[in-house]
Amino acid sequence: MIEQEKRKQIIALMHRQIVPAIGCTEPSAVALCAAVAAKLLPEGTVPEKIEVRASANIIKNAMGVGIPGTGMIGLPIAVALGALTGDPADQLEVLSHVTPETVKRGCKYIDEQRIRICLFPNPPAILHVEVTVTAGGHSARAVISGSHTNVVYTEADGKVLTDKCAATDHGEACQKDIELDMKTVFDFATTAPIDEISFILEARRYNKAAADYALKQESGHCVGSTILRYGAPVFGDSVLSRVISYTSAACDARMGGAPVAVMSNSGSGNQGITTTMPVVVYAEETGATEEQTIRALTLSHLTSIYIKQSLGCLSALCGCVVASTGASCGIVYLMGGGYPQVCSAIKDMIANLAGMICDGAKPSCSMKISSGVYTAMLSAMLAMNGKCVTQAEGIVCDDVDRSIHNLTSIGREAMTETDKQILEIMTHKC
Repeated sequence: MIEQEKRKQIIALMHRQIVPAIGCTEPSAVALCAAVAAKLLPEGTVPEKIEVRASANIIKNAMGVGIPGTGMIGLPIAVALGALTGDPADQLEVLSHVTPETVKRGCKYIDEQRIRICLFPNPPAILHVEVTVTAGGHSARAVISGSHTNVVYTEADGKVLTDKCAATDHGEACQKDIELDMKTVFDFATTAPIDEISFILEARRYNKAAADYALKQESGHCVGSTILRYGAPVFGDSVLSRVISYTSAACDARMGGAPVAVMSNSGSGNQGITTTMPVVVYAEETGATEEQTIRALTLSHLTSIYIKQSLGCLSALCGCVVASTGASCGIVYLMGGGYPQVCSAIKDMIANLAGMICDGAKPSCSMKISSGVYTAMLSAMLAMNGKCVTQAEGIVCDDVDRSIHNLTSIGREAMTETDKQILEIMTHKC
């Protein structure tokens, strides 16, 4: 068993990286920033103008995603609601109190052209947003950088209130985090006292509720409900079809703007869903015990956190690659596999899904997630059957940590130009 102090550090890391969020985390971060800035104006003052400057990846992930409870997409309504009605204390659930009346106010605000959104060139972090609000001769500014809730700077009427060192691309939190490796992740998940990690069941509660919501109502592209209701002749009535459908459904709800919270992982709701639901459904379908479920979920979530430590946030590599790799590890554990089989599953995932691009948050993310979940199940089965991609193949190495870092170096560095081209295409479509 990992010694107590190290366990405490890992648990603290998990608590920082696994948090509830309503809607896509990028527009939620911008809404939070707007709420922080608006609260710095004199009490009772309503912003008259709002200027938002955001990094390219923020804009990319906010362009086509539904905003919860509004029936609308994109940043303007998120900014308006954050500034007019948002409470900074709600963090990534800042859009949780949307009502028809607040949406009406937000739409009026947009129609009056009170919001200006522009690209922040050469930001200090990949995730970076600045919001300036003005009203009645007063002004205030807030800056979030590095991670979705990391407020690094606030100012009111020219007086600096907060001025922290801006975070790096990997986020402020990662600079202070314990550095993981795959063996540590596995040992922690499989040996930590169960009472220390049982909090991970909150991820099951949140994300299963999101899936149930989408399966009862039309959400997003209805990928999950389509597979569940109409896919039997093709997919069969199987564990695999249910794993894919429930995971995709939760994403359908989130990306479609459903007013439901999900448990995120490393700043991504979709990543939180994908690390959770395949494990939850497989555990239920196979009669796993509560302890087995807790340990499998811990392994899945912590594997994803580990991979994101070196990948960083908002890369051109789709987060479903990371999250479904974690899910595959959790499923291997539920199948009775040990560390060698977990490593094999990771290598098989890398060999299959490396290169899947992120072209922004949007309803069709559920389709990518369905592909990732299928591959997670396939990789788990191959690993349990003793089949593993070898060092002679592609970017995979014998060493699992080296294989992971090969993947993340491509996503973090080599795909930088890809990311720029994706944004260029997205922002210049007719």
